Amino acid sequence: MKPNQYMNPYLAGILLGLVLLATVYITGRGLGASGAVKSVVATGVKAAAPDHYESAAIYQDYAAEHPGGTMKSWLVFEVLGVLIGAFISGILSDRIGLKLEKGPSVTNKTRILTAVLGGALFGFGSQLGRGCTSGSALSGMSVMSLGGIVTMMAIFGGAYALAWFFRRLWLR
Repeated sequence: MKPNQYMNPYLAGILLGLVLLATVYITGRGLGASGAVKSVVATGVKAAAPDHYESAAIYQDYAAEHPGGTMKSWLVFEVLGVLIGAFISGILSDRIGLKLEKGPSVTNKTRILTAVLGGALFGFGSQLGRGCTSGSALSGMSVMSLGGIVTMMAIFGGAYALAWFFRRLWLR
């Protein structure tokens, strides 16, 4: 079995920077993904609980910001493109498959629960911070925004500080 080949990280960083530059030039905004999640949630609430959707100010404000419909946000199409691109990349590099990555003594249930909890906390944090790592940190840093730089430092600093507590999920 041959080892999986990954892109050179320096080349990947340069390409990411060029994509970010092109995005800012073409759209006037940076990259981001949490806005697409908001669009999906708003559309889901509208379909599942239309009375709540009509009575909640947050959904009405969001709908007013997206007069063509919440799913017609460019962020939705960006995230769809990322998913399609990742799938194509996986096919081309022969890395398609379902696998649950975890430490040797961690159960599948613990891994799935910690992943869901971590995702929920990161999603909640991205709403408090008014954007995800792509929008706040990468796009913010690309235009030398102090908020973007502080966000990136907080993300990496928080991850480094909490790594000691969670490393046993991978090492033991």
